[in-house]
Amino acid sequence: MNKNWWKNAAIYQIYPRSFQDSNGDGIGDLNGIIQRLDHLKYLGVDAIWLSPVYESPNIDNGYDISDYQKINPEYGTMEDMDRLIEEADKRSIKIIMDLVINHTSSQHFWFQEALKSKDNPYHDYYIWRTSADSNLPNSLMADSASAWEYVPSLDEYYLHLHSKEQPDLNWKNPEMKKAIWKMIIYWLEKGIGGFRLDVIDLIGKEPDKLITKNGPELHPLIHELNQETFGNYNVVTVGETWGATPEIAKLYSNPERKELSMVFQFEHINLDKQAGKRKWDLKALDPQKLHQVFSKWQRQLKNEGWNALFWNNHDLPRIISRWGDDSRQYRELSGKMLAIYLYFMSGTPYIYQGEEIGMTNYEISDISEVNDIESRQMYYDRLDKGYSKEEILQSINTKGRDNARHPMQWDLSTNAGFTTATPWLVVHPNYKDINVETALAKQNSLFFTYKELIELRKNNYDIINGEYEILNTGNPDVLAYIRYKENEKIIVVVNFSKQLQQYSLQINLNHSKCLIHNYNTKINNSNELQAYEAFAVKVSGNNL
Repeated sequence: MNKNWWKNAAIYQIYPRSFQDSNGDGIGDLNGIIQRLDHLKYLGVDAIWLSPVYESPNIDNGYDISDYQKINPEYGTMEDMDRLIEEADKRSIKIIMDLVINHTSSQHFWFQEALKSKDNPYHDYYIWRTSADSNLPNSLMADSASAWEYVPSLDEYYLHLHSKEQPDLNWKNPEMKKAIWKMIIYWLEKGIGGFRLDVIDLIGKEPDKLITKNGPELHPLIHELNQETFGNYNVVTVGETWGATPEIAKLYSNPERKELSMVFQFEHINLDKQAGKRKWDLKALDPQKLHQVFSKWQRQLKNEGWNALFWNNHDLPRIISRWGDDSRQYRELSGKMLAIYLYFMSGTPYIYQGEEIGMTNYEISDISEVNDIESRQMYYDRLDKGYSKEEILQSINTKGRDNARHPMQWDLSTNAGFTTATPWLVVHPNYKDINVETALAKQNSLFFTYKELIELRKNNYDIINGEYEILNTGNPDVLAYIRYKENEKIIVVVNFSKQLQQYSLQINLNHSKCLIHNYNTKINNSNELQAYEAFAVKVSGNNL
């Protein structure tokens, strides 16, 4: 197989808890995923990124791992995991595991041993500090609380950059590193297709210097990890890096450096929060700023790195509700526009479960409806600081992580076909309008736009990964760019608003071939786009 197979792949993220329940307990599981593999094969995806299914107390829905080499019983068994890998492989789909190696659960065997004694060999697997006069070691924070947790029996504090149930691993300890390497090779030998590395930019931290992200030892550690483990296999690796700039992303993803295949960067994701504040502090999206950010990453990573293209994941709200329009009139049109805009860019596209059918945010009216630990902590913290309940709930409804975690909507049956029991998180009541069964019965549904775009990317790989230029439209709501290689060109134009927009484009499109269009009107030089109208055309020769 081509060593860089992932460059021409489409990857689908599954949040196992919410995908498909096979045994009637209200929780999605591995056998449920196996039942739905044909849906993913039909969509055209090449790999599944599987959010954590390891043994976990689920303080952070599986991102707090208590045993890396066991499966959480609510998802199934290791035999089920092996069968998923096998069944996916039969359909030419690879399984990408979510790997959390910045921290473990406090219930992990290593940490339980670390608590017993300072002399226990596992004690140094974690980061400990002492402090005089009952003061905290320093001012590092985990969200709104101290990142240090005191253990009276040891008279020491341990570091946790997330919840106190998620102690940070000590990447300066050689024995801990070897244990992580051995675990990674265990999964690679099972035949998985790679790893998504959770908050990987934190493992090089220097807590005494108040450095968390992008520490001085970060890239040597990742290079060493590559050389000891996944660098010896034909797999994809993608790092979650909230603090990455294009220059930093090149350090991770330039193949000459032998670190990762690509990273998730979040510069575009942060464009609707107030500068210098948290994600909950909302502001309107500026489409031109979004266009500038995407274009910067397209240009600056060319030949020196690789982009991960995404709108959604398990931590982010539904993109149609966020930057599209989730009304009945415009939901699918805005979803198609967002997909068309993204899918002709260079990089590997990631589809989050339900994105292909246009699933939307779920509005709550009380904190009792919230499962997500991050949203709950923010709610009570901001109540104490004087924010109104209504203001806080608006932020949760807009940006809360539960929005992405409500169960997948499969059909018109009870609970959208997700489960026959009470689901762990309520099914969105709009499932009778938005579900896979309905989408497949409608030839021009959003599902078929995604399916077509995946195929178009594969058939036009060289052009899509060729040169990139912004095209000026004279209208801040009409975004356009061109991809080209030699005499072949693809032009993408989208209306990022629900108003009719006029624009100008110094290109004659009369003799172009339409690749995809989200209206049934003829593309011409009228310089007018309807609400959320989007199209991509292919032009051969020199007639630009």
